[in-house]
Amino acid sequence: MAHPLRPDSVLAAFDLDGTLTRRDTLLHFLLFTRGWWRVGLSLLMLSPLLVLALLGVCNGGRAKERLLRWHFRGTTRVQMQAWGEAFAAVAMRWLNEPVVELLRRHQREGHTVCVVSASIDDWVRPICAQLGIVHVIATQFDYDANGRLTGCFATPNCSGKEKVRRLLDEFPNRSDYKLYAYGNSHGDDALLEEADEKLKV
Repeated sequence: MAHPLRPDSVLAAFDLDGTLTRRDTLLHFLLFTRGWWRVGLSLLMLSPLLVLALLGVCNGGRAKERLLRWHFRGTTRVQMQAWGEAFAAVAMRWLNEPVVELLRRHQREGHTVCVVSASIDDWVRPICAQLGIVHVIATQFDYDANGRLTGCFATPNCSGKEKVRRLLDEFPNRSDYKLYAYGNSHGDDALLEEADEKLKV
């Protein structure tokens, strides 16, 4: 859903993992919900694909999709949402306080704030709610008609240029607003390049 901003508005876009938080929420959500031995087994079984993704030989989004399918295919939306809410309370321990203070500054000044994350909406959104962030752009799971996870993504992995595409879909009329962007990894570079003001943390 598009949210056109008024001319001369300010939009502050934050990455989540490694930017607003000090840890990778995807790995820790897996550990939180599935436990060490299941996560370890999945990493071992999928290691050839994951290594190729790390080397850039194959698509990292596809590798992530396969890993998450391993753990959550058939899980209900209700269960995923419950896990997401419980995990958000834990994730508050890992906040990157200097970056959160930048977030608070934008909020105090009345700027529109959003998170643009490659992690999954089911746990990103509850974390953002804890931080008072309404606008969330993240990778989304696909659910079937019975509300069960198919094991596929409903949207492309929200990394790299996909972050910019999704941001501009939600906040069109780019010339109307000033964009601040905050990120920490290669997956944030395209978003940082799009910004008028940027900080790589």
